[in-house]
Amino acid sequence: MTAAPGTVQHGYERNCRELERWLAAASDADLRRTSTGTRWTNEELLFHMVFGYMVVQALLPLVRFFGVLPAPISRVFAWFLNAGTAPFDVVNYLGSKAAALVFNRRRMAAKLRRVTRSLERRMRRESAAAMDRGMSFPDRWDPFFTPWMSLADVYAYPIEHFDFHATQLSLGPGTMP
Repeated sequence: MTAAPGTVQHGYERNCRELERWLAAASDADLRRTSTGTRWTNEELLFHMVFGYMVVQALLPLVRFFGVLPAPISRVFAWFLNAGTAPFDVVNYLGSKAAALVFNRRRMAAKLRRVTRSLERRMRRESAAAMDRGMSFPDRWDPFFTPWMSLADVYAYPIEHFDFHATQLSLGPGTMP
C-alpha cells in the first residue's frame, strides 16, 4: 500500500474534487437514497468516506508511539482491538449515521479540505525513517488495514478507503463519473 508522498497528495486532492463534484450535483433525494451494499444513505456513506481521513489524524500518534516500541507490544494491542471487532462495527455504523447529521452536504467537503491540508502539512514534516516505522493493525476492522502498516501506509489508507466506498454510492445519473 505504501505510496510516495506526492502520489498521496494527488490522491487527497482527487478525493476532495470528487466529493465536491458529487455534493454539488446530487439532489436531496440522491443523498437520502440507500447506497449500494451498505445500510447507509448516500449522504451517510459520503461522510464515512470523509471519516476515513479523520481517522488517520487519530492514528498518526499511535503509529509514531508504537513504531518505536518492540513489535510484540503493537501485536498485542492489535490483537485486543481485533477482539473488539463486533462492537467496533456497531460504533462505526452508528457513528457515521449520527455524524452525517452534523457534517452534512453543506459541511463535509470543507471538513475534508481541512483534514487533507493538515495531513499534507504533517506528511511534509515526516522523516524517511519515521515514514518507514509502523505497527501491527487490527486488520479485522477494515479491509484496507493490513496486519502491519507503516506511517506511509497510514497516510495512503484513506485514499483506498474513499475509492472503494465511492463504488457503493447510488447517486443519480450524471452525478457519478
